[in-house]
Amino acid sequence: MKAVAYQNTLPIDNPAALQDIELPDPIATGRDLLVEVKGISVNPVDTKIRAGRQPAAGQWGVLGWDAAGIVRAVGPDVTLFKPGDRVWYAGDITRPGSNAELQLVDERIVGRMPARLGFAEAAALPLTAITAWELLFDRLGVAPGKRPSKDSLLIVGAAGGVGSILTQLASRLTSLTIIGTASRPETQAWVRELGAHHVIDHSKPFAEELERIGLKHVTMVASLNNTEGHFAQIADIIAPQGRFALIDDPAAPLNIMKLKGKSISLHWELMFTRSLFQTDDMIAQHRLLNEVAALVDEGVIRTTLGEHFGSINAANLKRAHAHIESGKARGKVVLEGF
Repeated sequence: MKAVAYQNTLPIDNPAALQDIELPDPIATGRDLLVEVKGISVNPVDTKIRAGRQPAAGQWGVLGWDAAGIVRAVGPDVTLFKPGDRVWYAGDITRPGSNAELQLVDERIVGRMPARLGFAEAAALPLTAITAWELLFDRLGVAPGKRPSKDSLLIVGAAGGVGSILTQLASRLTSLTIIGTASRPETQAWVRELGAHHVIDHSKPFAEELERIGLKHVTMVASLNNTEGHFAQIADIIAPQGRFALIDDPAAPLNIMKLKGKSISLHWELMFTRSLFQTDDMIAQHRLLNEVAALVDEGVIRTTLGEHFGSINAANLKRAHAHIESGKARGKVVLEGF
């Protein structure tokens, strides 16, 4: 099978950073599906692993943790899918990724693909949808529903991949007041389009920006990037007994004592936790992906595809990695077909 892979951790402008190669076709066993990959998207995790996780000597590392495709074969213990099914998933960070024609993935972290989307549009959603869903409902403990509420959610980095789906889920499925942050006119417009009630500029003081829209505090904060740069301000503007969640990897230690006086709870979200530890509730990701697919098909949630970079090959994936590393991506970068 065709694949795009790497053998050494290199800057993306190095010719060997990602390469077009051939690998043996994998074989489905146990609860695995063998999926013919049709569409993928690129996430910050791809760039971080490419730059920081060295494959074993002589081995190839295949990145990619967002895919949509067609089930070609199933292991003997599979009960949820059959060959020919159209599926979407983010996969398992401990296994070869989706930058290949064929991929093995456990059925418990796979959902049915939305009927109204093509493969590229669908591939934009799984990892970010799982992350946003788990952050909102599992970590922050928000109850879905539209009962009147005075609670508010500040999404720091709302124009990115996770922010784009979190903004939609929170505004459409809950009664929270949603405030998204974005610093450029085009990203601010994108966040409003996705359903944020207010948009503030994260390059300006948070307290002043909140005061501008008539707020002193927010009940919850979801910090999706540059948490270390914003942390002191976040601690100041969360209301007493508020909740703080983050998904990024702060470059400097956070002084969490700033949260103690207000009894603010701290929550990490990593969507790979269930597959990493083979948790008893691993199938929750299958179920939530099916729920998100239904929301897409009902027109409640839209794809967060930002840019289409063409077919799946090393040259186009290098462009995609460079774009993600620039920090200027709006929505998701997708590629389609080998």
